[in-house]
Amino acid sequence: PLMTKTQTILGLLAMLATPIVSPAQDTGDEIAEAVLAAPTALQANAIVIRLAADGTHTVLREGSNGLICWDRSDEPTRSFSVQCTSEENLLRVKQNRVWSMSGQSADDLRATREAAEADGTREVSKFGSAYYSLSGEDADSANLHTTIAVPFATSDSLGLPDQGSYTGAGTWVMEAGTSAAHIMLPGQ
Repeated sequence: PLMTKTQTILGLLAMLATPIVSPAQDTGDEIAEAVLAAPTALQANAIVIRLAADGTHTVLREGSNGLICWDRSDEPTRSFSVQCTSEENLLRVKQNRVWSMSGQSADDLRATREAAEADGTREVSKFGSAYYSLSGEDADSANLHTTIAVPFATSDSLGLPDQGSYTGAGTWVMEAGTSAAHIMLPGQ
């Protein structure tokens, strides 16, 4: 059967609306960018996801090493930012994403996290898991920041100081005693 004028026009409009870059190329670029935060030896087998503002995710690439990576450059106050962590931390990552994308002020976000910490609804990272973050104005000028999650650990329980310096030698525990407790690695 012949197409009507309306069907022809709608078909042409649909073709014009189709992006020039194929989704496969977009996904490939997104995967390559997301894994930049991971150590080189872990990049090829990392899971890569795309996180929506509501915390749902789409798997862009399956992986086999338990590391999960995503781009979070679209979050308020970020220019370029990709992050990787253990897939066991996905619930916390999703919770963070929803809060980051909520439009709340920094003070309101802090209050939301503190309330969740107090009432026990704060998702907890796997003890000993790493968070690799690469952030900056763009990928070329970004800095790597690595932390090790040690939920609820304290200076006493780990034998590490609770104060340190980003430019000095030695690690320390930040946010000690909370679900967000982590070991800071200097120079990163």
